[in-house]
Amino acid sequence: MTMFLDVPVTGFTGNKLDRADELRRDPAAIIGLRGRSDARWLVLDKLNPVVRPGGVGGETPAILWAYRSDVPHDALTIFLGMDGDSPRFAAAAPADELVADFGGKVLDARAAGALLPAHEAAIVAQARSIIDWHQRHGFCAVCGGPTVLAKAGYARQCTACKAEHFPRVDPVVIMLAVRQDHALIGRQPRFPKGFLSALAGFVEPGESLEEAVRRELWEEAGITCGRVQYLASQPWPFPSSLMIAAFAESETFEVRLDQDELEEVRWVTKDEVRAALAGSGDFLAPPPMAIAHTLLKAWIESGD
Repeated sequence: MTMFLDVPVTGFTGNKLDRADELRRDPAAIIGLRGRSDARWLVLDKLNPVVRPGGVGGETPAILWAYRSDVPHDALTIFLGMDGDSPRFAAAAPADELVADFGGKVLDARAAGALLPAHEAAIVAQARSIIDWHQRHGFCAVCGGPTVLAKAGYARQCTACKAEHFPRVDPVVIMLAVRQDHALIGRQPRFPKGFLSALAGFVEPGESLEEAVRRELWEEAGITCGRVQYLASQPWPFPSSLMIAAFAESETFEVRLDQDELEEVRWVTKDEVRAALAGSGDFLAPPPMAIAHTLLKAWIESGD
């Protein structure tokens, strides 16, 4: 019998839009959707979303869905999907008019993950990753010719050799090595002092997720691990990673630090993690929107 296990809800997930793949492949349908009166645009100014800020009455910030007339006609635009029967798009454009005329605010995309409703933060992640990819891939990786947007934003096509290119997602493993009643956390040089998190690294070609977890823990902390257990995943639109969270059984407490990757590693107990997540510990823990927070929370809630 197949078993389906509940996994935690993570940041930047919960997108309720129907991505409507069949419409992406129909240019005439997309043109028709753009012209509809109920079509709306999420505007990204330098990859940061324009939102309606929360009010003094306690209103939650929300995406400011702009009309077509509020978006420059030549703005880079992608189709996000259907919200029920209504089309939703995203565009890269200056936010000056939306801020001046509609009280919009340009919100840092990371802050959006924490402040917007979960399903809207997920839409921001979708839009930001795809638009960022388009802005980076104006030329063909096969022949060097210029590329143009295709499939309503979910591909680019070379105008010279006709090769198709698709938005990339970079898989990243993020993991807690656990042994007995301890877990290993660390701090990269770019992290603020006192901030400790799960270790992470990109999956390399030709390796499984389990192999990537073991390799990264060996390379960064010098520990060997056995079993690896998947927990959950999270899109991370900076620019377009998929964070894959896991636990790994460590065979030792001894560590050998790679100081190019990490400045500090530390074995912590569940009580220490509980205190940190509550804001009263002796180290700073990742915020709730980060899947490292999910990993730590799941570990302290697991059986001893």
